[in-house]
Amino acid sequence: METEATFTTFDGPTRRLTAPLAATLTLLHAGPRAGRLTFDDRTGRSVDFDLSGTLEEVLARHLPPEPRSGPGRPKLGVVSREVSLLPRHWEWLERQRGGASAALRRLIDEARKADPDGERRAQAQAAADRFLGAVGGDLPGFEAATRALYAGQRAAFEAALAAWPPDVRTHALYLAAPALEEA
Repeated sequence: METEATFTTFDGPTRRLTAPLAATLTLLHAGPRAGRLTFDDRTGRSVDFDLSGTLEEVLARHLPPEPRSGPGRPKLGVVSREVSLLPRHWEWLERQRGGASAALRRLIDEARKADPDGERRAQAQAAADRFLGAVGGDLPGFEAATRALYAGQRAAFEAALAAWPPDVRTHALYLAAPALEEA
């Protein structure tokens, strides 16, 4: 089971909060917004939220709806998106048990199970890289930190971040940790 997504909010170089979405939205709605950056900890991407209206309206706009209960099939959280494939790919998918969507879900689940450590490492590298670029692109040691991140060299990564603001350094290390674990 996946854990609840967390978001980290900074006021300049100072970390204000790392929390689930509801607490993050509450902080962002209540306080000043200038100079504040919020990051999705799963992806390392900076996120912006529509904070207009009351806190209740903000929460309703951004939080997923509660799964419905009652008769019928429970809501599964399926998201529709466009996928572009060649005709031969569509033909193959349509011949699979359960159709194209079921076949794609099975393929993805099998790929995720094949190398979970590799996937976790790649996701951590990508998230840390995005965060580093957003907050540290102009800081000393940025290039060395990026090289160490992708080489999986914890000591070099930590050394490259040594002069960074403490909260930024701590969060970068947190995001990069799965990519820097010793084999």
